[in-house]
Parts: sequence; structure tokens; C-alpha cells
Amino acid sequence: MKTILTTAIMLAMIICFATPSTVLAGSNDTLVVYASGASLDQVINSDTTDAGLQKHSAYKLVSLDTTYIFLGPASVKSSFTVIGQLGANGRPPCIQSGVLTDGSLPYYLFVMNGSNTIGIFKNLYITGLATNNTINQLNVNGLGAIIQVLGDYTKLYVDNVIFEDWPENAIAYRGNYCDFFITNCKFRNMVSATQWYSGEALRNQYNTAITDTIVMKYNTFFCINAYASGPVTVTMVKYFDFSHNNIMLTFQNPFWIFNVTNAKVNDNIFYAAWVGAVTKDEYTGYWDQLWSIETGSMIDLDTLDAAKDTAFAPEFVNDPNLRWKAEAKRVIEVKNNICYQPKDVTDFWTAWNDTAHVDSLILPTWMDKRTAGMFADKTHWPNLVESGNLFVDPGFGASFKDVFYNNTGNGVGIFQYLKDIRTNTASTDIYAYKPQSCLSDTWVPTWPLPEIADMQYTNTALRTGATDGKEIGDPGWFHGGYTGVGKTQTQLPSQFALYEAYPNPFNPTTNIKFNLANSGNVTLKVYNIMGQLVKTIVDNVYKSKGTYEFSVKMDNFASGIYLYTLTQGNQTMTKKMILMK
Repeated sequence: MKTILTTAIMLAMIICFATPSTVLAGSNDTLVVYASGASLDQVINSDTTDAGLQKHSAYKLVSLDTTYIFLGPASVKSSFTVIGQLGANGRPPCIQSGVLTDGSLPYYLFVMNGSNTIGIFKNLYITGLATNNTINQLNVNGLGAIIQVLGDYTKLYVDNVIFEDWPENAIAYRGNYCDFFITNCKFRNMVSATQWYSGEALRNQYNTAITDTIVMKYNTFFCINAYASGPVTVTMVKYFDFSHNNIMLTFQNPFWIFNVTNAKVNDNIFYAAWVGAVTKDEYTGYWDQLWSIETGSMIDLDTLDAAKDTAFAPEFVNDPNLRWKAEAKRVIEVKNNICYQPKDVTDFWTAWNDTAHVDSLILPTWMDKRTAGMFADKTHWPNLVESGNLFVDPGFGASFKDVFYNNTGNGVGIFQYLKDIRTNTASTDIYAYKPQSCLSDTWVPTWPLPEIADMQYTNTALRTGATDGKEIGDPGWFHGGYTGVGKTQTQLPSQFALYEAYPNPFNPTTNIKFNLANSGNVTLKVYNIMGQLVKTIVDNVYKSKGTYEFSVKMDNFASGIYLYTLTQGNQTMTKKMILMK
């Protein structure tokens, strides 16, 4: 039934991410794969050299009339790319779980074993809904992932990918000092029937990996159980940027980021997030808090422990004031977010706590007292900034409220699911938004995504309310992109603009992005705080109108503040970046 057509294409394959960057994928060639014959994991696993590296640097999926099947992990040691060819209507190819000979379903799809490698995934629809119309309810909290990163110093780029019906981790990692750039993605209907701490978008799998960089922008997390981003900061995270995302109709807290040191949480929408609230058992010394117990909140920070003080501020290791100097060094901003609990949710919480339940709910807040106190204390935390956050109704479409209840085909509804979990009667019930059904071997997912119209909220004040003037939340829903990559986002820029470097602070490499509204000669240079030129990135080079991004490495420079300046004709813009070794 299935055949594989392979074509060696001798070219350097450039994957153009709408945000945040342009990445060179692979070195020589691409293997074009059709959805027939061997499963996708078998294709990739068999395409190796004697040394166990991939023969091809990229795998291009082109079939749209049926799905690609996986039966187990595609285990890869070298850098590689998996990219889908979009259909005329924008739908990406679909990868679907198959059924093993014993009737079970696979736990993993892609496993990146190699250190110092790059993985790129773009334009894909990946679902755990198997060909027998079942979902793998693993019930083994912490195991299972669509993409698993095991190697150290790995860079993972995921753009325009839909993750659906996967009740464990969409992306999990155990490797140290890895970088994650996740943009324009949708995480949908990721609910475990009994493990309410499962169903996570990004997770430090065993809580022990040290994380270098996490950038998550222009994503939607919709009907998932647990964390949208769980770097689990009992270990270090050097840089964390979570901006322009929707977190909607989720059961657990959106983050585990207590100990982030350099972070941005800007321009997001939290709508009916953390409906499951917190029970007394969970509150009292449980997983959701570290060493200073406090009510859970959407933005939840804590002081660093001694080990992180030393790692984050080694220059003060012999200073008796190490703890406070490390805290003062933290740079965190939380700006222009929307947090809103619909009346259906607040009414349910009130009714639950007014009855004689054994374990009442401790309701989540925007910032708990500990976190709010840190932002207010400018003596000890001068670089923690919170501003422009609102608690207003975005005006999403009416169909989202259907997820609260069990009368519209959305599973049992999130309220019944909460009752099951909180009364220890959970068995097979889940909640979802218009879940898929696989009824034939030529099944393909519903397209466009059924929530697209109701995602276009009606509160016009929020349409330009972000820190960058865009829509607060995931802007892709407004611009013709069913999965976050819209026509507006890919149009040529209309203004001369220089963006904030990311990561920032950085060590030793950061990325500088700029827009050119007109073609012409361009210069991009870096200066020290004294105004002395220290690095030239672009030196009076002609560039066409468009968006550009450069990776800037400063490993031979001292820690400190640097200025980078973009010049075109009589236009000049300058921004600040911090090298922190």
C-alpha cells in the first residue's frame, strides 16, 4: 500500500520562521516522503549511515490526502529537519499514531539523542489520535512525548505545528543547556483521564535538566491539562520569554517558573486558565510550591536558593550579601497581559466551596502575595517590572463556554472532569473542544481549525494593546492563518524597525532582528557603553525591503551593557543588550 519516493536535492535548505528567526537546516539534501508504505519512524530510522547519523538532513512531507503513521520513536543522533508542504488551503500534512501488534499505542515519536545538534519541525499536524480512533491514555505521569530531547546543548525550533490529543508531554527534554524556540504552534485537547499534571506543552521531563533558553511566542494552548511551559525551575533557566500566547480552558497552573532569573511574560491572554484550582492537600507542601508556601497564582515567583544564587551570581559568591545581590540581579518583566475567569467558572467555584466537599478549592490569583511583594520591593528586586496587566473579558466566541459542560460533544466538560479528579472518581472522562474522530484509513483532520472564528475576540481595545502594538495574545487568529502563520505576519514590513535582542541578557550569543520598509544600504554595529565600536555585523550593505535577523556571538567580550545601532540613510535606531557571563 505504501511506497516511498526519495529525491536527492543538492541545496542548502533554509527554513524561514515567521518568528523568531531564519535557520539553516541541514547541509546537503532532502528526502521527500509520501504517506504510503513504511511508517514515518521506520523511514527516518532506516535512513542512517554506518555511524548512525542521518543520511539526509531534512525530511519533507508532501502528502495531504492521508496521514503519515508512526509506530514508535524516530531516534536521531544528528541535526535534522522535518517540514510539511502546506496545501492550497494552508493545511499541513498530518502525522498520526498507529496501533502496535499487541494493540498498544506508541509513547514517543521523535527522540533527539545527539548533543550539540539542531532539530527543526515546521508545518505539521501531529495527533495522538490513533488509526483505531483511540488515544493513548498512558497513565504514567511524566512519560511519553511527541518530541523528546535527550542530548545536551541541543537547539530545537518548532514553528507552525499543531499538537493534538496527546495526554502527556508534547515536547519534553532531559538534556542540559538546551534552547527551545516554539512559535506559531497550537496545543489542543491534551487531557489525561486520571493524571491532571499531564498534558503539558513543554516540560523539563525529570525536573533535573539545566535550561539555557526558552522562547515561546505566537502560540495557543487550548484545552490542555497542565503547564504551557514547565522548565521546572528547581534547576536553572538562563532566559525565558513567553509572549503573545493564548492559554485557554486549562485545568492546572500555566507555568513552573518560580526561579526564572531573566524573563519576559508579556502580551498573553489567560482565559479560563487553571479551572481546576488548588486543593488543600496540594497547597500544603505539595508539588506546586517550593520552599515558601503560598497560594498558587498565574505569575508565581520565589526567591532563589543558595545553589542558584551561586550559579546565577558567581561574582558575589564570597560576599556575605550573596543572596540579596543575586536577587537584585534578576531581570523580569510582566506586561500587558489579560487574565480573565468567565462567570461560569467563578460561579462553579463558589458553588463547589459552598457545599460540603471534603477538599475545598483554593482559587488561583494573578499574583500571590509573595510574588506581588517581590515586584513591589524595588530595594531588593529593582529589575522586576509589572505593568499594563488587565482583568477584562476579551470577548471570545460563545462555543468556548461549551467546554465547561457535557452537552455539546466536548467530552464530559471541564466541570465534570474537575468533579471526577477532586473526588477521586476519575476513570475515563476527559474534556475537549470539538474532538476529532478517525473513522477510516484515509482520515485527515478537520480544517480549518474549528475554533478560528471564536478565537477572534471582540474587545477592540485589545487588538492594539500589546507592548508592540499588535493584538494581545496569539495574533495569528486575526490574520488569515489557521495555525498562527497568517498573511499579515508574512507581508513585507511597512516600517523601519529594530527589535529587542533575544535572549537578552545573553551568553555568549544573541539574535538581532530588524525590518526595512525600503531597499537600500544598511549598517548594523555594536558599541560598548563608552560609545566605542566593538563589532560590525553589517557594513553599508545593500538590502531589499524585508525582515532580517543575525546571530551575534560575543564570546571574546567582557560582561556588560552594549548598544547595537541600525542605520539606513537618515534613519537610525539603537537598543541595549546585556552580555552576562
